[in-house]
Amino acid sequence: MLPVSVKIQAPAKINLGLRIVGQRVDGYHLLDTIMVPVSLYDEIHIKKSAGEARSSSSRLTVTCDNPAVPTDERNIVFRAANLIIKENLIQETVAIHIKKRIPIGAGLGGGSSDAAATLIAMNALFRLNYSTRRLKKRAYGLGADVPFFIDGRPARARGIGERLTPIKSLPWKWAVIVYPGFPVATSWVYRKFAAKLTTPLANISIISPLRKSSGQQRLLVNDLESVTVARYPRIKSLRTKLIVEGAAGALMSGSGSAVFGLFDSRGNAARAFTRLQKEDAVETFLVRLLT
Repeated sequence: MLPVSVKIQAPAKINLGLRIVGQRVDGYHLLDTIMVPVSLYDEIHIKKSAGEARSSSSRLTVTCDNPAVPTDERNIVFRAANLIIKENLIQETVAIHIKKRIPIGAGLGGGSSDAAATLIAMNALFRLNYSTRRLKKRAYGLGADVPFFIDGRPARARGIGERLTPIKSLPWKWAVIVYPGFPVATSWVYRKFAAKLTTPLANISIISPLRKSSGQQRLLVNDLESVTVARYPRIKSLRTKLIVEGAAGALMSGSGSAVFGLFDSRGNAARAFTRLQKEDAVETFLVRLLT
């Protein structure tokens, strides 16, 4: 008997360093970054009906337990599912519910991860037998970060994020993520970054000798941080507090607003997590780096 529903977890990610190394003629910035999935998850629940939908407009519905998340074509999950439905001429009704735990506008990749999880789940639910490569091609059409979440393994990402090289091991196993209680718009950060430049971009790529402490510290640089922190100084203060609480290194993830601190043991991370939970107006997460 074929399944009528599927649930899948969609992990968040952190960026262990993010350098801007160029800009394309279409305005997109070229990146060199290391992305790592972590054990903070949204959950995607997809259910198909036994019968056909009455019309194309009623074939797909998306709901979310967070009212700030749109549930129409503006939602990347809606677009991911609709892509699969149209490509395979699926006639059944598809209902998707997003259980949201990854903060919105935090630089943790929640939307991209949800889209990737939707592609994977739709592939399984409708027995489409898409290969990983085919799923990644569909993912790239939705957003540059989405292909990374198809594999869900640590990777160096270049280009606009689509050129992925797997990373086998990392020197850290645990992290504490602190969300300051407000979102940051990625498009705003990149516009401000471009306007702030007074000299051409230096083609400085990430060099990641991850097993050497000096290399690890060089890695933990985020070129977007200066733009975001200038408007939101709370981000810098939270990063400093992570270091005070014993993090081996701390950084803003992506374009913000979340910051994370890296720890070599669960015990050290848990102690920092407990203390940082007492900060006003923040959400704090103790997570494992998924390798």
